[in-house]
Amino acid sequence: MKSKAHRKIPPNLQCGLDLVGEVLYGKWKIRLLWFINQGHKRPSELHKKIPDASRRVLTMQLNELLDHELITKTVFPEVPPRVEYELTPFGQTLIPVIRAIGEWGDEHEARLRGLIEHPNRYEDV
Repeated sequence: MKSKAHRKIPPNLQCGLDLVGEVLYGKWKIRLLWFINQGHKRPSELHKKIPDASRRVLTMQLNELLDHELITKTVFPEVPPRVEYELTPFGQTLIPVIRAIGEWGDEHEARLRGLIEHPNRYEDV
């Protein structure tokens, strides 16, 4: 049985954006969904695609995606056990949204990089 961390403050789920934020909040979740969709199904493959993330954090976020029924996990009865993740049909409905967000980021790459790399350049002194 998995133990779940209990939140001190319950989530505010007033609208669709709140629900999406609750399901996709996490630095690596969108990338995990994208890479699983691209065919990177094993934990080691996902870690290679996202080397800045620790295995522990990736595992936690994969488990949250499982809990939210966006992915499935198959454990093959081999020695050593092999694990693979796949998008559920529900998870597949997010791919066009993720693609659109990625295209928006590509379209505004220079501006976004400047804002991220120099966040205080427009502050009043």
